[in-house]
Amino acid sequence: MHKRAPTIVAVLTPLASIAQRWTPSPTTVRRAALSAVVMSVVIIVTGGAVRLTGSGLGCDTWPKCTDDSLFATPEQGIHGAIEFGNRMLTYVLSAAVGWAIIAARSTKPWRRGLTRLGWAQFWVVMSNAVIGGITVWTGLNPWTVAGHFLAANALLTVTVITWVRAGEGDGPARPRVPGPVRRLGWTLVVVAGLLVAAGTTVTGSGKHAGDSSDVPRMPFDYTSVAQIHALFAWAVCALALAMFFVLRVVDAPDDTRARARDLLLVLLAQGGIGYVQYFTGVPEILVGLHMLGSSLMWIAVLRLALSLRERPHAAPSAGIPAQAPDAALSPTA
Repeated sequence: MHKRAPTIVAVLTPLASIAQRWTPSPTTVRRAALSAVVMSVVIIVTGGAVRLTGSGLGCDTWPKCTDDSLFATPEQGIHGAIEFGNRMLTYVLSAAVGWAIIAARSTKPWRRGLTRLGWAQFWVVMSNAVIGGITVWTGLNPWTVAGHFLAANALLTVTVITWVRAGEGDGPARPRVPGPVRRLGWTLVVVAGLLVAAGTTVTGSGKHAGDSSDVPRMPFDYTSVAQIHALFAWAVCALALAMFFVLRVVDAPDDTRARARDLLLVLLAQGGIGYVQYFTGVPEILVGLHMLGSSLMWIAVLRLALSLRERPHAAPSAGIPAQAPDAALSPTA
């Protein structure tokens, strides 16, 4: 009697197994992507709160909070609790990113590019956790603090792109405005990025070092770097104003013009907060609001630039039901 030849059984990965059993709606996919955006902003603002309350070294080491404890201890007081609480929010952020990855992987048909964007978020989160650990080990070196903040903004960039892409199709990108207008939009992105980077030098050379101990500062004159930062801010405002009027001249789509309007409103509020905090001795509450404004400004800039083109939904394959877009939650609606 002959034995049956062994058969090869495909082993599904956990993500593939979930995708086989669950198909999220387009609304669910966009909400998952939006949750990662929200948590990226939360982690930036709470990270600023750690610095502004002098809790940057509230946990003595990393990844533990002390050499002997994974958690904050009563001896570390409120500073330990604040720093440890911010570390715990990283797990909430990771959960939001994980949800975005699972939702993207489970779409039918599978959106490979969207899934890759989700995994890019995961790797940025892991990399920034390591940078945060190095920041603690180096006693809040201002350069690593700046790198920690910029990495958080890199995560915000990827989450916003993922959110926008979740509301689009996977067809080739098509321009919605003339080429010179698109180039003006991406120039705005570059200058806004330089504005955010220049802000780290203001932080690194000014008050609020993150701890009450003798934390080193960047070797720059605070007034000079603040003025340079302000120049970048005025350049962003000029470019945003130019975009606002040019989009009307070329009769751009309504949603794109709305993005330009939203950016101007954010810049108006952010500029007001920036000047008030500078002339009032940089109070903690205004610095915190300015950090929130920085995140909202960056989101508005990216959404404006990405609305200058569109990706149509591809025709559904035979046997696969189409997933109609939900305009109410579309980031480009």
